[in-house]
Amino acid sequence: MIEVTDLYKEFKGIPVLKGVSTTFEKGVTNMIIGQSGSGKTVFLKCLVGLHVPDSGIICFDGRKQKELDIKEQRLLRQEIGMVFQGGALYDSLTVEENIMFPLKMFAEQSFSERMDRVNFVLKRVNLENANKKFPAELSGGMQKRVSIARAIVMNPKYLFCDEPNSGLDPNTATVIDNLIKEITEEYQIITVINSHDMNSVMEIGEKIILLKDGVKEWEGSNKEIFITENEAVVNFVYSSNLFKKVREAYLKETK
Repeated sequence: MIEVTDLYKEFKGIPVLKGVSTTFEKGVTNMIIGQSGSGKTVFLKCLVGLHVPDSGIICFDGRKQKELDIKEQRLLRQEIGMVFQGGALYDSLTVEENIMFPLKMFAEQSFSERMDRVNFVLKRVNLENANKKFPAELSGGMQKRVSIARAIVMNPKYLFCDEPNSGLDPNTATVIDNLIKEITEEYQIITVINSHDMNSVMEIGEKIILLKDGVKEWEGSNKEIFITENEAVVNFVYSSNLFKKVREAYLKETK
């Protein structure tokens, strides 16, 4: 479990996170939503250690992030997988080399052992035989799958995804959503996803947190989001006529 307690972060005297508290369970797709400037990206970066909170506690399975020494921080880093918004693949490296990069940095394995692991995760994301291709030779969806393969190659306990569907067409986005959900359940990972894609939220959002102006305004599941009267949720999620109609239909069916 990841436990976040009263997280506060400011930049140049301007508060961005204002006392956010929540928990994230393993095997669950946890989603963070909110408008631009709501604090969701800063929140995610605090979780992975790219930002240091000004106050508050982030606890990974009983380990307080700010109390870890350098060796313990390194061990925690090895347990974290990250899927970046743009993929963040190295253009000059092949698919195989991109995925192997974390293993070369952190794992004390032979080349043969590393190759076995690379081939295993490539098979898991349905990219067998793509080893020698370069990122430029792949579609956007395939690049995202390579990013996911790299994120899970170290068999992480925690998976963080920043806008994993950004720039993808709806069909490919659904493939990526399903892949992340399957991996989360299969390996019982604690997965946290930043997303602006409401289709993803409705499809795989087992736990959803809405941030607004650095405050946690609402928390619930993709079933509860249909029935909540929370003003922040209604204004954010149901500004689209499509989702208004979906909500109305859902409420009518459940009456």
